Amino acid sequence: MTADLSVRIGDLTLRNPILTASGTFGYAAEYETMVDFNKIGGIITKGISPEPRLGNPQPRIWETESGLINAIGLDNVGVEDFEQSKLDYLRKIECAVIVNFFAESAEGYAKLARTLGAMAGVDALEANISCPNVKAGGREFGVDPVAAAEVTIASREATNCPLIVKLSPDVSNIGDIASAVADAGADAVTVANSMPAMAIDIESRRPRLSFGRGGLTGPAVRPIVTRLVYESAQATDIPVIASGGASNWRDVVEFLLAGASAVQAGTVNFVNPRASVEMAEGLETYCRQSGINSLTQLVGAVDMP
Repeated sequence: MTADLSVRIGDLTLRNPILTASGTFGYAAEYETMVDFNKIGGIITKGISPEPRLGNPQPRIWETESGLINAIGLDNVGVEDFEQSKLDYLRKIECAVIVNFFAESAEGYAKLARTLGAMAGVDALEANISCPNVKAGGREFGVDPVAAAEVTIASREATNCPLIVKLSPDVSNIGDIASAVADAGADAVTVANSMPAMAIDIESRRPRLSFGRGGLTGPAVRPIVTRLVYESAQATDIPVIASGGASNWRDVVEFLLAGASAVQAGTVNFVNPRASVEMAEGLETYCRQSGINSLTQLVGAVDMP
C-alpha cells in the first residue's frame, strides 16, 4: 500500500509535504549532487528583493546549543539577476519551485509578486513579512494584523500565483496574524520565521554577530514552532507550513499532528544535505507501516486534553 502524500496549496499540488526552507538551500543548484529533487515536494529559494543585497558583514552566523543564530541580512542577487541567472536551472528540476520574496512597502511586495508570479517556472510565491515597513517607522509587517493583511492583499491582487505568507514568531497571538492574512487572500501560511536571539563573547563583551542580534533556528526552536503551528491551524482553514527545527521524519509527523500540511527542512540542510529526502522517505515508510492512506489522517490529529 502506498500512501497519498500529496499536498494542495492553492492551485499547486506537491507530491509530498517536504519543502526546503528559504535561506538554507540557495537556489537549488548548490545541492544538485546531493539531493534527488524527484523525492521531495519542492524547494523554496533564497529571499528575492527588488535590488541585489550584500547582507550584513561577517561574522553573521553563530552556532549555539542545538541551533544556529544568523544575521545574514537577506543577501540575494535581486529579481533581475534571479530571472537571468538562476531561473533556467530551476525550470529543469522535478519538484515545485517556490520563490521567497520581500520588500519594504506594500507597493514593493505587489510589484515583486507581479514580476515573479509571471515568470515561467515559478510555481508559487512565499512572502516574507518579517521585514521593516519603511512607511511605519521600521515596524515589521508581520507583527501587526492590519499591516500583514495589507501586504497580502497587495500581493494577491498582483498575481494569480499560489501565495504563501511567512509569519513572524515574534507576536503575542500568531493566530490573529494567520487569520488576517487568510482573510486577505493567502493560500497558505508558513510558521514561522527565525526567533529573535543574540549571543555575547564574554572576553570581548561584544556580540558574536556584527549586527548585534540575529535569528535562532534549528532543533532548539522546534517545540515553540509546534505550538505556533497548532495555534495557527486552529485559527484558520488554509494550509499551515511548519518551518523551524525539523531534523528527521519523526519531527515531520509531529508537525503534521499539530496541524501542519507541509514541513520545511531548514538549518538541518547545513548538517545533513540529504535531510529533506530522508524526511520524505521516512514519512512514507511510517505511513505504510501505520496503515495511513492519506496525509489527511495525520494533519491536526493531535489528541489534546
